[in-house]
Amino acid sequence: MGVSPLIWTITIVVILALLAFDYFFHIRKAHVPSLREAAIWSSIYVGIALVFGVLVLIFGGIDMGAEYFAGYITEKALSVDNLFVFLIIIASFRVPREDQQKVLLFGIVFSLIARTAFIFVGAALINQFAWVFYIFGIILLLTAGNLLKKDDEGDEANNFIIRLAKKLFHTTDTYDGDKLFTRVDGKKVLTPMLLVMVAIGGTDILFALDSIPAIFGLTQNVYIVFTATAFSLMGLRQLYFLLDGLLDRLIYLSYGLAAILAFIGVKLVLHALHENNLPFINDGQHVQVVEISTGLSLSVIIGVLIVTVLASLFSKAGKAQTAVNNVRRHAKNYLDLSYTTDAAEREHVYSLLLAEEAYVNTMDKKYRDKVKDIEEIRAEVAHAHQEHDEFLKN
Repeated sequence: MGVSPLIWTITIVVILALLAFDYFFHIRKAHVPSLREAAIWSSIYVGIALVFGVLVLIFGGIDMGAEYFAGYITEKALSVDNLFVFLIIIASFRVPREDQQKVLLFGIVFSLIARTAFIFVGAALINQFAWVFYIFGIILLLTAGNLLKKDDEGDEANNFIIRLAKKLFHTTDTYDGDKLFTRVDGKKVLTPMLLVMVAIGGTDILFALDSIPAIFGLTQNVYIVFTATAFSLMGLRQLYFLLDGLLDRLIYLSYGLAAILAFIGVKLVLHALHENNLPFINDGQHVQVVEISTGLSLSVIIGVLIVTVLASLFSKAGKAQTAVNNVRRHAKNYLDLSYTTDAAEREHVYSLLLAEEAYVNTMDKKYRDKVKDIEEIRAEVAHAHQEHDEFLKN
């Protein structure tokens, strides 16, 4: 089903209006959103995406609606995985918490621009060359394999673009509010705020290379690809603050996403074989293969995500990850200089650390030892104990 230019225009205007609303009413004044604020606005954006899907079902038909929901759910799951990397980048640059919203909104806008470009390039290639489905399928299968063997996200912030920027331009390690440029000794210099945005933008391009082939594996309707991608990015900023501290609990998310991407990769390869015109495959003739329906794709995607989330939340390893992260949080709070002037508050935070540490010690050691960055966390906790001992001596 074709989509008229009027519908395209209305859709783009609505998306731009949502982004403008987000900036002027939430981002312009730097602040740390409360859990309640993040939950409400996350729900609103998800609700908008679902209402749009219902409209697609009504006016576009069941097949088009199913394609939208399959694409939206897949892209949303990939976006949540992307938040892990955003978390690492923001932490490595030590972005002030009240300014993190601005960085995240920039990432969303840049991601939307980059993915839109990839969508139209991908659509043009698909229309001209059926063999592009082979390429997309292989990309997804390779990505799935990389997700399975991924042990460390690495220091994404320390990439080539950042090193080049620091080499070519004057930079400072000190933030000046949310300014992108500031003056040091009378010279105009780049602040870390601009550098972190460059890092986010660079990783967004890499994310697009994975996500766009994935959604093209579910639908070739450019309007559905665009809207499912756009609405999956809406509310990602609020979701970041809502899930902050809980992201590490989803320890099996990478495995679930690997299964989904591998499934879509196989679907793409089967579709490529069905549409085959490469002379070295079946003499350039179409290959009679089973094609996976959109309904089956939607069922598999939802089923894998449900199993992944439940396994993460109820597994002993997931509970150990959460408890150890709580220990780390209390240790960081204790080491914060703001607590050194208030003895009562210091004792309160230290008691929380001891209580959480005692709970962790009741868990099976093999699960505790598998927690990500466990040695770094142990060193941080030991530092907190050392600081407390010195405090008591004084």
